[in-house]
Amino acid sequence: MQGLPPGWVTDTPGLGRPAQLTALGNGVVPQQAARAVELLAPPLGHCAHGAG
Repeated sequence: MQGLPPGWVTDTPGLGRPAQLTALGNGVVPQQAARAVELLAPPLGHCAHGAG
């Protein structure tokens, strides 16, 4: 549901259910992060530095 592979958190040895929920709650959904980069990063185009 958060775009992570199955078992990304639940198959971690020694990580109990409360810690799993904390890890997921503090995480950024990968698709959300990718969209933020698309919106905020400058486009990769021609670089004016070094042109001469």
